[in-house]
Amino acid sequence: MDYNRLIDGIKRFGSSEREICIHGIGILPEQVNENVIIAPWWEPSFLPDLGEANYLSKSDFSAIKVWDITTEENKITYIKTGIGAPVLMDVLLTLGVTKCRKVIFIGSVGSLDEKIGIGDIVIPEFSICGDGASRYIASDTLNNQDCWGESVYPDLDFLNEVKNITKNICEENNIKWHLGRNFSIDTIFAQFAHIDTILKLNCNVIEMETAAAFRAAKIANISIAAIFSVSDNAIINKSLVSGRTEEEIVYRKFVRKNIFPQIILKLFQQSSLNL
Repeated sequence: MDYNRLIDGIKRFGSSEREICIHGIGILPEQVNENVIIAPWWEPSFLPDLGEANYLSKSDFSAIKVWDITTEENKITYIKTGIGAPVLMDVLLTLGVTKCRKVIFIGSVGSLDEKIGIGDIVIPEFSICGDGASRYIASDTLNNQDCWGESVYPDLDFLNEVKNITKNICEENNIKWHLGRNFSIDTIFAQFAHIDTILKLNCNVIEMETAAAFRAAKIANISIAAIFSVSDNAIINKSLVSGRTEEEIVYRKFVRKNIFPQIILKLFQQSSLNL
């Protein structure tokens, strides 16, 4: 799918790029910074060491909220999109009409490997499409095409930066991190009935948005990579529903609060130096 085709489709029915941004994420295009954090659920209060967070506004959709994060080196736009591929995909496509150039996706992921523990960090090398939203941007037509099962990749150069920085910071802090082979699914409730099929695809983690996010970012000419926090592990009966210990939950919150900001700030600091 060509991005201009998507924009022309909206303009055809009377909207401007400015209106697309205001409606899509609730702020003006010029308010969006080059470096953007996207999170389905987490808010800046979960990662207080990122910097000073200034709430800007929310869109017409109550789940979408936007903050300006001020650090010593630069400014970062932080967008909470809500959970699921459709809303997150639309936010990323909206960013194509702004000056956004790099997006780091942060959020939770389920482990499908007993060696990947709750609270560990996972960086996905690709995500297999198991969502329906991706079909609307996979090609120029909806006829006789299906992208289900395709592997979708983040920006390779940005991914390598994320891996190198994460490796160094995790080693300094004795935190485990892993490379992920992710499956993006549309449902939490029904995923458990399909775990065996997903395991046969050689996936070691599962979440809901990044296949659509990676595809949308490429279409919008935005570099993207993701950093996951492991929230559960169904393989060892530590699902979102039950089985996790208090110690595991505390460890996860520690990593999210203390390690994620270090990685993100270092990553955007390095990106700014490379401009």
